Parts: sequence; C-alpha cells; structure tokens
Amino acid sequence: MTTAVVKLGVGNTASVMFALERLGAPAILTDDAICIAEADRIILPGVGAAAHAMHLLQTKGLVELLTTFPRPLLGICLGQQLLYEDSEEGDAITLGRIPGRVTRLAATPEAPSPHMGWTRLKPDHDHPLLEGVASGAYAYFVHSYVCPTGEATVAIAEYGERFSALVARGNAFGCQFHPERSGPAGARILSNFLSLPC
Repeated sequence: MTTAVVKLGVGNTASVMFALERLGAPAILTDDAICIAEADRIILPGVGAAAHAMHLLQTKGLVELLTTFPRPLLGICLGQQLLYEDSEEGDAITLGRIPGRVTRLAATPEAPSPHMGWTRLKPDHDHPLLEGVASGAYAYFVHSYVCPTGEATVAIAEYGERFSALVARGNAFGCQFHPERSGPAGARILSNFLSLPC
C-alpha cells in the first residue's frame, strides 16, 4: 500500500515523511500526476497561502486529480483548507470536496492570530480517525484561517472561536493541526488514516 505525499514546495513535507517512516508506511514524495493517481492514498500537506497553493496545483495538473481521487485523501493544515469550496485567503476557489468557505481566524487580545501551539481536540462524534485517541487529546496547530463546523466535522478545537480541527466527507479527510508534530495522538490519527480501506 503506497502513500503519495504531494510535493508542492510549500509545507512540512519532511516531517510528514519522517512520521510515515516511523509508522512503517511506504511513501513517496512527488508532484508527478501519474504517480499520485496510482497511489493507494494521498496526503496533501501545506503551509502558506491558499491562492498560491491552488496555483501550484493547477500548474502541476493536480487539481482535477485531487478533486476526483476515489481513495483516501488526507489534507494537513492548509491541505485541509484546500478541501473546502473556497477560501477568503486570496479569494481562492479550492477543491470543493467539502462544502463551506474557509475564513480568517478572528484575532483577539486573548487569542492572537496566528494560532500557534497545543490545543485540545474535542470529538464531535465517533469516527475511525479517532479510534484510540483520548477525548481532549492535545494537537499542535499553526494557522490563521479556519474551516467552518458542519456535517463533515469530526472534532473541533477552540481558539477564540470554534472551528473544525478534524474533518471527513466520503473519502476526503483533513487535519487542521499537524499530526506529524502532535505526539502520540497525532501518530495514532495518521495510523488510523493509513488503516482506512481503499
């Protein structure tokens, strides 16, 4: 079972690859559309701006592939945001796998933006991604835009406002946090994703 990690030139790809290696999961870091299309599952990591990331995906011929990929797809951080229909960040049209619009995180004196650090995950309902993960487990976040809560929400986080921290719709999944940097809870969520049927 091969996992393709999408190489955009932006994002935490090295730490994602190390995390997969620790889990004993065969993975390839690539931007080749054929390799990605043939993979058993895809991880789409990302750090940076939504509009720029979508431009890179378009340039590499990956937008339609990621929109229609029929097996498990996991977006991490910006990668989760790209699963939604559009984003306030650069007024970007994104992949449309999950309904809703990504919005800027409201900054307050008590919760300045960007949100950087450890925050609890609060499950919304049971889901295979959360198997073996304690309710209230901490995950590591770095972001300044948030995904709305809705039918796709698996777990929420609170930082000035409530937002979707973990999402699932069909075979598209997302972590707003960085599972590869979130200790045992993050490793378990990654392992659960790798165990999902193709």
